[in-house]
Amino acid sequence: MASAKEAGQDELAASLNDLFTSVSTMIKGELQGTNNILELLENMNLRVAEEYKGFGDVASGLRVFVEQLKLKSSTFDDYVQQLDAIEQQVTEFEAVVSMLDKYVSLLESKVQSVYQIPPA
Repeated sequence: MASAKEAGQDELAASLNDLFTSVSTMIKGELQGTNNILELLENMNLRVAEEYKGFGDVASGLRVFVEQLKLKSSTFDDYVQQLDAIEQQVTEFEAVVSMLDKYVSLLESKVQSVYQIPPA
């Protein structure tokens, strides 16, 4: 009987050993899968970091370009103000010319009526 009991215990020990080996293999596989996923994630992060670095360089270049445009724009603002002032002066000059034209026409008609010169 003792040998049947020992045989049962040996079989149980072998089954438990197989169980622990299988569980250990399964856990190692799960850990390896998790490790592979983490490596993939690390590689993706590195790739995205490179991509964003390129975007940063582009953004930096655009910032410099915008600053240059602002400087050029500020010089154009001076010219625009000068053009606005000239336009205002031209408008005032046109008003004066119009008044002078009316005055000259009035004087011409008076001179014609005084000297009785026929209108041209």
